[in-house]
Amino acid sequence: MVFALGFVLFALGITISIALHECGHMWAAQATGMKVRRYFIGFGPKVFSFRRGETEYGLKALPLGGFCDIAGMTALDELEPEDLDRAMYRQATWKRLVVMFGGIAMNFLLGFILLVVLAVGWGLPRFDQPPATTIGAMKCVAQQNPDKSLADCTGTGPAQRAGMQRGDVVKAVNGVKVTTWQQFTAETQKQTGPFSYTIERDGQTRTIEVTPERVIRSLEDGPREVSAVGVGSEYYEPLQYNALAAIPAAGAYTGQMFVRTVQSLAQLPQKVSALWTAVTGGERDPETPVSVYGASKIGGETAERGLWGVFILVLASLNFFLGAFNLVPLLPLDGGHIAVVLYEKIRNTVRGWKGLAPAGPVDYLKLLPVTYVAVVIGGAYMVLTLVADIVNPIQLFR
Repeated sequence: MVFALGFVLFALGITISIALHECGHMWAAQATGMKVRRYFIGFGPKVFSFRRGETEYGLKALPLGGFCDIAGMTALDELEPEDLDRAMYRQATWKRLVVMFGGIAMNFLLGFILLVVLAVGWGLPRFDQPPATTIGAMKCVAQQNPDKSLADCTGTGPAQRAGMQRGDVVKAVNGVKVTTWQQFTAETQKQTGPFSYTIERDGQTRTIEVTPERVIRSLEDGPREVSAVGVGSEYYEPLQYNALAAIPAAGAYTGQMFVRTVQSLAQLPQKVSALWTAVTGGERDPETPVSVYGASKIGGETAERGLWGVFILVLASLNFFLGAFNLVPLLPLDGGHIAVVLYEKIRNTVRGWKGLAPAGPVDYLKLLPVTYVAVVIGGAYMVLTLVADIVNPIQLFR
């Protein structure tokens, strides 16, 4: 039940994020004197609509985003004679750029607000976290009491006796690759005798033989005997702030997230093979992108475990991704329209230096072939990501 609630809430959060993106375009257009003919949430058949002023607002049946119809966004738009002077393509360059950046800015603003909430309520995770399978504290192995608390123990544990050290990064457990602490724990617990860890220490790969101890632990499927080696995760707790300090902290964190988001965008083409491997039965790389369904599933899983801070962080990350993705200079993305506006400005400036009159607006018909290619490739990537999320979803918790 909690999973379903988290799934729905995250999907709703995505819908609101996209709707506010379009609000950013709409409000900027209205503020600069342009005419917004329609603003709808969703696509497909119309559920209802109402008119306020010169704009029709409404809801459509498929909650997969939204759109904002600005009169004369391109010279191809059909316009009423009285709307010609307010056509977007005839406006000053700065006004057009303000409108196109309005949606992008809205996503970054929403992401920033979510980070402020996170900083106050749960704390901001640190970017200098070590790899997820980094060994932290070394300790003895304690037996579990009937009340699920751990009994006192003394001495060293199996991992420490085997020569493992704090800071070792575990790459594999008995030959099974691990990338999360949950995977490390699950693989360790299933061992029934001496086994090996493949670790990385000081840039070198080593193999360490460990003899675990058998203990009783309360797991999701009930109490059972498992293997333990006496180690903890090297994890830095999030830094929590008061309401005033959270604002600059979230601002700095936004800058860091923007850089990482741009780096992730640059790596998207390289992820095709990893996604294909996941679809065809191979292991799913946790660094591969996710679809709306996949992100909502992660939202449901974090809610199910009460990790609402992670829920908010993932939603904030999604907004930064939406904002950064729309900066890509390809039509039909906002970045493509921004590139056209800048091209027209530079072209007309050069013509002015030559004593020539400004040229007409860019012919979008000539750009249609490139736009179609971008749409087809982007659509195929989205389908591949969706299929991977259905048949082989990312496992944050095991």
